[in-house]
Amino acid sequence: MENNMELKRARAKERIKELKGFYVHLAVYLGVNTFITVSKLIRNIGNGESLSEAFFDMGTFFIWGAWGIGVAFHAAKTFGISLFNKEWEERQIRKYMEEDRREAEKYNNPFPEERKRLS
Repeated sequence: MENNMELKRARAKERIKELKGFYVHLAVYLGVNTFITVSKLIRNIGNGESLSEAFFDMGTFFIWGAWGIGVAFHAAKTFGISLFNKEWEERQIRKYMEEDRREAEKYNNPFPEERKRLS
């Protein structure tokens, strides 16, 4: 009984560690990207650009987007969101096994009519 509780506690600690890691990653993402964006805005406006020209600089959006993809994958892993979960894997396995079975039947029984008659 106590061993079971220790296992549950260890799993809970691991889960908290994963959540904390994600939230730290998210905070760093927001902090660093906000700093970079504000710095670029100040620099570009100082170089004579309007606020809209400075804000809609593609380099700024690229940084948010590229790093955002990493944050999205980290969130998916942390919160168990997956397009390719176990159910998907099982469906694919069954699908390919069925295809292999049908392919093998083609070559194992050259006369499908005879097979139907014997069934």
